[in-house]
Amino acid sequence: MAMGKEIMGGSMIERSSFVSSTKVFLNHGKNNNMFLVKHLEKRRAVVPLRKVVKGPVVAAVSEDQVKSLLLVSVPAEKAEKFKVRAVVTVKNKNKQDFKDKIVKHLDCLTDNIGRNIVLQLVSTEIDPKTKSPRKSNEAVLKDWSKKSNVKAERVNYTAEFMLNSNFGVPGAITVSNNHQMEFFLETITIEGFAFGPVHFPCNSWVQSRKDHPEKRIFFSNKGSLKWDFFFFFGLVYQIKNIQYVANGPLLEWAMGLKTEPTNYQKSIKFVCHIYQMKTPGGLRSLREKELRDIRGDGKGVRKLSDRVYDFDVYNDLGKPDKGIDLARPTLGGEKIPYPRRCRTGRLPTDTDMHAESRVEKPLPMYVPRDEQFEESKQDTVSAGRLKAFKGFLDIDNLYSEGVLLELGLKDELVKKLPLPKVVSNIQESNRGITKYDTPRILSKDKFAWLRDDEFARQAIAGIIHKLDPEIYGPQESALKEEHILGYLNGMTVQQVLNIRIEENKLFILDHHDAYLPFLQRINALDGRKAYATRTIFFLTSLGTLTPIAIELSLPPSGPSSCSKRVVRPAVDATTNWLWQLAKAHVCSNDVGVHQLVNHWLRTHASMEPFILATHRQMSAMHPIFKLLDPHMRYTMEINASARQTLVNADGVIESCFTPGQYAMEISAAAYKSSWRFDMESLPADLIRRGMAVPDPHNHMV
Repeated sequence: MAMGKEIMGGSMIERSSFVSSTKVFLNHGKNNNMFLVKHLEKRRAVVPLRKVVKGPVVAAVSEDQVKSLLLVSVPAEKAEKFKVRAVVTVKNKNKQDFKDKIVKHLDCLTDNIGRNIVLQLVSTEIDPKTKSPRKSNEAVLKDWSKKSNVKAERVNYTAEFMLNSNFGVPGAITVSNNHQMEFFLETITIEGFAFGPVHFPCNSWVQSRKDHPEKRIFFSNKGSLKWDFFFFFGLVYQIKNIQYVANGPLLEWAMGLKTEPTNYQKSIKFVCHIYQMKTPGGLRSLREKELRDIRGDGKGVRKLSDRVYDFDVYNDLGKPDKGIDLARPTLGGEKIPYPRRCRTGRLPTDTDMHAESRVEKPLPMYVPRDEQFEESKQDTVSAGRLKAFKGFLDIDNLYSEGVLLELGLKDELVKKLPLPKVVSNIQESNRGITKYDTPRILSKDKFAWLRDDEFARQAIAGIIHKLDPEIYGPQESALKEEHILGYLNGMTVQQVLNIRIEENKLFILDHHDAYLPFLQRINALDGRKAYATRTIFFLTSLGTLTPIAIELSLPPSGPSSCSKRVVRPAVDATTNWLWQLAKAHVCSNDVGVHQLVNHWLRTHASMEPFILATHRQMSAMHPIFKLLDPHMRYTMEINASARQTLVNADGVIESCFTPGQYAMEISAAAYKSSWRFDMESLPADLIRRGMAVPDPHNHMV
């Protein structure tokens, strides 16, 4: 009996305070969804009586039992009511200014007179009569004003719904904020169903209806495991066979541009369609509405409270209104291909209608509201802002004296900041000092960075290509066999090149093509001098790299001009300083390529259009969206901040890096020439650069 009750959900129902009767039970509907149903329909029972010939007449059925059987049947269309409860978790702000406190107090007052937070459940099923999703009654959050002074980071509120027993499984919930202030909705859990609680992970800011009249929609975290796996492996298979650069059909298709879909795009769309077919009927219209709201209409200036994900080009880096020297070309499009950024819709500048006006710090730049930094993240970023270094002494002071952080942070806040392990915090009165621990290699030798082995160790962390004589031979490079012959442990160049690919001995750090097209303009800038460099490294028997030749190149000024020279390791005091200067130019090239290409382009800029496309094309119910969402968080806010202070005209990158105002054009040139979607992941990236070989047993590589 106990097992039967557990299977039927009886014991769970009896324990629930939100089900008014134990006569309700679980049933399997047509769609195999378990839900609460109406009372068991009881029919009239006819009890036949027969005459007993011998002995007294004995009642076979008691009078009470007969009465219980002769009940009037409940009509099939009549559904019973039952109660469920919503537990709503709201995350409080840690900091509130005077205006926030006043508005919060007003919200508490108006909440008592009916201007509440209103919830409504939406079933996964369609009502056969209305042909629309089944909806619950509207319920308001309780005790908002009573809990307004709670200082906890998270506060739980409740609301109650009365549902019909044929309601089905709730798949979505709508939220209306009738207060004046936004609030951060973390989760909603619905309790009282016999099959267990229903969870709605929200993690989103809910704006006031005065700013955004539409109801917010949140979907449950229930997915279809069968189709989730089908979609994931189908998408992986398609991506493995993509052979297009990022500014080709795939990225344009992902960004919603009007291009003819290729076969693999049609395949991915088919897989997406298969998954969409599993979206319950009651949720399809809500899902479509949610995607329309997120995509926007491409018009108007975006407000900070908006959550619209739309595309635009990089036309806001320059400041043409302040002078021609601060004008910058638009990045993105056919002329200068580049990944798209999030559209803000700001007005154009006065002097260039194609350039967007800027928003300077400390004013925030628009990104969708849920992409903005949380308070803890903002504190960490603010504490990490260090001053620019003017020389080697400033770098040494990082380890000996530390850097003053004039942020006005309180002691308690500074102690909570998740600073790296290499940083020690020392407090002096109200000003924080960030002191870096001395690197192990510098603790032994302060000038270790001048040594060839340390130069090679740092270079290997950058972009290194295997030496290919067909590309880097005498026709295109000044590097010849005689330049490196004395550094190959007695082997000839041909012998070194004939070694098995798994045992490569020669490597090249090649920044020649990245810099050469820009050198004339860079060297025309005041205080700038640059070469395009190639550096040859030899792998010693100790397993370490050592530089054996550096090529310094300039654009040829005439048919007979010498534009290349090769510098070799020092043999005396004079050549020692030439060798050190050559390595300095290599480091200058390398840090520029690292920051502008490997870091900014490949890590930040190239990710933004995919983040935008993910929000625009995938529902929050989508399994791939659930996997990607935590990893996409904050990238757009970081990129927006970079456009304000780092990669903008006269920003940190232009002021501190050798390319100056041409830095972002170098980044765009690298994007056009070498960025490929199918080559950005491991192991494809290592194989392309000659740092790994394909596994013959792995057919997916």
